[in-house]
Amino acid sequence: MKSKVLVARHALHPMLIVFPLGLLTTSVVWDIVHLATHERRWTIISFWTIVAGVIGALLAAVPGFVDWLAIPNGTRARKLGLYHMVINLLVVGLFIVSLAARWKTPGGYDVAGLGRMLPGWIAIGLATVSAWMGGELIETLGISVREGAHPDAESSLEEASPHAKGSRLHGKA
Repeated sequence: MKSKVLVARHALHPMLIVFPLGLLTTSVVWDIVHLATHERRWTIISFWTIVAGVIGALLAAVPGFVDWLAIPNGTRARKLGLYHMVINLLVVGLFIVSLAARWKTPGGYDVAGLGRMLPGWIAIGLATVSAWMGGELIETLGISVREGAHPDAESSLEEASPHAKGSRLHGKA
């Protein structure tokens, strides 16, 4: 089933998810560095990394939701996609809880201790499960895979080009 939200003939959702996954995972790395060094700056870096990751996750969710709506009702893919979406929303919620716990009022950040880090760490475990589900949707159930995909298929960029048949990428000069 071809994705409904495309950029250069590729599904947008899988392109976008790498950013929040990387940012949110990296926030845990900064937390560990803070615990090892006791330097406050790492909690501030982690805080803003989480902010960027949450924003990125919400942006990636939009094309993911549009694609999920196109999956036929009553299919394993639709059910698995729902679980994938709910778990990802839970991941975002846990990171928002972590952000709220890290915020010190008025006007500053509170140094994050293990208790304030824990919701995000749990979220990374859930994100790993959800990432597997996303892979299952694509690799096993064929969601977001173009019709006619195969090892020798033309480049998606060449398909869009009126001069594609004679290009060097095809091995023709």
